[in-house]
Amino acid sequence: MKTRTALLLGASGLVGGHCLRLLLEDEAYGKVRTLVRRPLSVEHPRLEQQVIDFDQLDGAAALITGDDVFCCLGTTMKQAGSRAAFRRVDFTYPHEIAKRALNNGAEQFLIITSLGAHPRSRFYYSRVKGDIEQAIRALDYRSVQIFRPSLLLGDRHPSRRGEKLGMSLGRACSFLMTGPMRKYRPIAAETVASAMLAIAREQPKGVNIFPSHRIQAIHDGTPSAPAPPAGPPGLI
Repeated sequence: MKTRTALLLGASGLVGGHCLRLLLEDEAYGKVRTLVRRPLSVEHPRLEQQVIDFDQLDGAAALITGDDVFCCLGTTMKQAGSRAAFRRVDFTYPHEIAKRALNNGAEQFLIITSLGAHPRSRFYYSRVKGDIEQAIRALDYRSVQIFRPSLLLGDRHPSRRGEKLGMSLGRACSFLMTGPMRKYRPIAAETVASAMLAIAREQPKGVNIFPSHRIQAIHDGTPSAPAPPAGPPGLI
């Protein structure tokens, strides 16, 4: 079988770090290309690091190539410092890279957004996540995979105090989240990365949305049900 090239965005992040490790362990990918601001302290014969300026993508267009694009970019309002800066990281960068990767022959785009993503959400965070979903869906990719995890569990560097409290509460209350509430259970970042790779290998056509409980089921090897057809953006 022909090996594929993965293009990974956000390799230094919580999910992206796990995604990078799993991609390098997966022989289906002959090359793993990362777009980074600064070189990672990871070395591997199949890893190709491209240090770029995300605000000057036209000069790096030739480097934005791969068969499968894994987008793990994301920040918080506190880290970004303003709404404009937050939108630049969570909408502008993924969208601009997605367009250039498609022009360079990419076939599949996989992106992490969040539970509750919707372009008309009253919450700015969820609204931006909904906007990027809508923008990616409008591109002519053979396959678009949208992952909507709940609260992510894992060790961040630097740590986020508010999230640590939320993770503790989430773990404590997780057993209460059954039935329709399953999608609100906290989920491990490594689980999300594992599910992304599993779906990338399957390459389901069209636009597919994976809420948090389905991400967990894919990782566990017990998918609950086929993903519903992706109609207009909604609170799936």
